[in-house]
Amino acid sequence: MTATEEAQLAVQFALSQAGKALQRGQKREARRWAEQAAALAPHREEPWLILAAVASPKASIAYLQEALRINPQSLRARKGMDWALQRLNTQAEMRPPSAPLRASPVPPPPRRNIRVAGGTPADQVRPRSVILPGFAAVLFVILLAAIWFSTPTLSQAFAAPQMAAVAMAELATPSPSATPLPTETPQPTQTPAPTSTPLPTTTALPTETPSPPPTDTPEPTPTEEPTEAPPLVALPEGVGSDEHWIDVDLGNQLTSAYDGTDLVATFVVSTGTWQTPTVTGVYRVYVKYRYADMSGPGYYLANVPYVMYFYQGYGIHGTYWHNNFGTPMSHGCVNLTIDDAGWMFDFADVGTVVNVHN
Repeated sequence: MTATEEAQLAVQFALSQAGKALQRGQKREARRWAEQAAALAPHREEPWLILAAVASPKASIAYLQEALRINPQSLRARKGMDWALQRLNTQAEMRPPSAPLRASPVPPPPRRNIRVAGGTPADQVRPRSVILPGFAAVLFVILLAAIWFSTPTLSQAFAAPQMAAVAMAELATPSPSATPLPTETPQPTQTPAPTSTPLPTTTALPTETPSPPPTDTPEPTPTEEPTEAPPLVALPEGVGSDEHWIDVDLGNQLTSAYDGTDLVATFVVSTGTWQTPTVTGVYRVYVKYRYADMSGPGYYLANVPYVMYFYQGYGIHGTYWHNNFGTPMSHGCVNLTIDDAGWMFDFADVGTVVNVHN
């Protein structure tokens, strides 16, 4: 046996073990064998289909995309993609919506323009300790001018230093003279020196304490979900509810493997032409050959792989001489790809029912 044949047998064995584990509901075991088959034969679609059957919805879509990349015409991969998308949509509908967290904007503090004498508007508020001394000085000059021009005595007092004290005393003490004095104006000397006014303490704006975001209910980690079963089918006569059997649909050129009413796998095949049609009815596999020579009027085929005869010379087997599956091509047998025939060979036993119909 060559190395290539040994590798093919190893891949086929891994796929067979994965299929059996999947039938028993042992999904971890099925995944382990499917991953081994994918590592040995990444160009085959079967490992990716099995991995999709035991994975979460998102992972199933990735595996099925790989299967469709390998075989864009795969009916199993297309049906699996519809199934995975439906699971993903159902999961998204069950997820509770999360409310967006919106923070109220805090208005910036108002900006004030202050015009300083002899200056230009400033963008920032200047401290009052700078403004108040200048304002007091201007007020002092104005008061001195008013007193100077309204009180002749005061002007004379400033002319002679020795009279200044007398004038100041007269201004400070009310005179009994009948002559009305001008309105008493506070003297600059009595005005206390301006002290630095403490700056107003800037009240810090209340900081908005952010409320904790709503905690979403943690989404459960995708676990191994049960594979959704297809609609129930009618069992052929003599088939038990837990028995393997094979269905051959001549009208759609499909062959399916069933475990009772559970669909396990479906393959595109080529059956007999209108000149050499495939027989219809319910039969049972009566012999299996790993390799067999097949001949008939005008043909001879050596080493045909995975042959299972179910009625006289009619059988299910692998095909290496054409790749036109989906179209009737045979002399009456059911033609599968070599890989699909190998899978079916491991699935069926001698005595397995074969139900052939249009």
